Amino acid sequence: MTDERANLDLLGRMVRGFNDHDLDAIMSLFTDDCVFVAPRGPEPWGRRFEGQAAVREGLGARFSTIPDVHYGEGSHFVAGDRGVSEWTLTGTTTDGVRLEVRGCDLWTFQGDKVAVKNSFWKIVE
Repeated sequence: MTDERANLDLLGRMVRGFNDHDLDAIMSLFTDDCVFVAPRGPEPWGRRFEGQAAVREGLGARFSTIPDVHYGEGSHFVAGDRGVSEWTLTGTTTDGVRLEVRGCDLWTFQGDKVAVKNSFWKIVE
């Protein structure tokens, strides 16, 4: 049986890692065979990154394209080996575009780590 309290703590550490822009801390929370599904990309589901190196590259792009990215107004819940985080992403892209979007992550846990991070953003028009 999964430890839901431990997984909630893991999600809190994940958000802190993102807000600290600490890619090493973030990646330490993922399994070796992890998957990150980005909200944007060439496919209907976005872009899929598989394995530590690819996920690191995909997540690292967030910091290089939105250098001041911050996740606020967050909340999390966990049910078994799945979890959800809701947040508001703010920041300014390297092109000077100011972002403020509501989004969520759907998480799959494996043991005491994250196996899958599937991200969704609202489209602001």
